[in-house]
Amino acid sequence: MKLKLILAAMIAAVSVMAQAQTAAAPAASAARADVKAEAKAAAKAGETKAGDTAAPKVDKSKSAKPRAEVKAEAKDATKSGEAKEAGATAPKPAKKSKSTKEERAKVKADAKAAAKAGETKAGETAK
Repeated sequence: MKLKLILAAMIAAVSVMAQAQTAAAPAASAARADVKAEAKAAAKAGETKAGDTAAPKVDKSKSAKPRAEVKAEAKDATKSGEAKEAGATAPKPAKKSKSTKEERAKVKADAKAAAKAGETKAGETAK
């Protein structure tokens, strides 16, 4: 009796898994070109949700000034000191100074005393 129940359950499980695989097969067989065409048509029609499409492309417009004029402005700015040098970067932040041995010893002693007095929280005990 138990054997028949187990076999029936296994057959049911296998049939459910086989049915799930056949349902997913048509979606996987769509060609990439078809999917891209559908997505493009949906984007044109405005049927896509926010975040479903790629970012809109921005046209790179050329400068309205001629090159000689831009170079002259840059030269004037360099002479007056308004322009930064090529390759100049922002100043680096100052590094933290390392603690001295005396400071570290004091902190360790304070932590040890607090642990001994029972003033530390769980997981914060000193070794």
